Amino acid sequence: MIQFNHVHFGYGSQKLFTELSLNLEAGHIYGLLGENGAGKTTLLKMIAGLVFPKGGTVITLAHEPRKRQPSLMQQLYFVAEDAFVPDTTARRLADTYGVFYPLFDDAQFFNYLQQFGVNPDQKLEKVSFGQRKKALISFALATNVPLLLMDEPTNGLDIPSKSTFRKLVAGAASDERCIIISTHQVRDLESLIDTVLVLHNGKIKYREDLNVLAEESTSQPDLEALFQDIIQK
Repeated sequence: MIQFNHVHFGYGSQKLFTELSLNLEAGHIYGLLGENGAGKTTLLKMIAGLVFPKGGTVITLAHEPRKRQPSLMQQLYFVAEDAFVPDTTARRLADTYGVFYPLFDDAQFFNYLQQFGVNPDQKLEKVSFGQRKKALISFALATNVPLLLMDEPTNGLDIPSKSTFRKLVAGAASDERCIIISTHQVRDLESLIDTVLVLHNGKIKYREDLNVLAEESTSQPDLEALFQDIIQK
């Protein structure tokens, strides 16, 4: 579904990725972990065609994402960390933008909003950052795209909303769908993701199926402790 082949990227003299190679498949919820500044957002943007590699290639759903072709854009959705929304209601957001996604489901969208406690008829510019974030997450899940990218989606959510987020994302997962969630708040994803990726010093320093880790351990893997151990080596 996604292939990075010997990718190089940086901002000015700052090198983020050097010979980064990575393959991601459908049927997984990937947790992309890394310290602030490790390049998690850049990696997601590269998958979506919002920034371009300076060397190597990126293939997303058999497309070159840099071309931003409609046939690709209707198959992926990127939830940015800053949660920008137009000056409109959630209901109007669905009416205006849902048409760009062939599998968008209005009933699902309003169900997600209800579970998050978001009023579909209130102007999104007038509500809190957390409420806007929940509206965008609801929209993203309702697109039913095969590739869903989320950058720090739990930022701005209170504890009950984080629990709802995990429940809704787990329910939306399928064998045909790839979900990638970046975060530095590791504990927010512990019960959700099935594969952990640790981005450190420009490369994927660690990748493991959590089911394998669980089988090798007598207790549930502690992602926070694992993450800290990896980045300190």
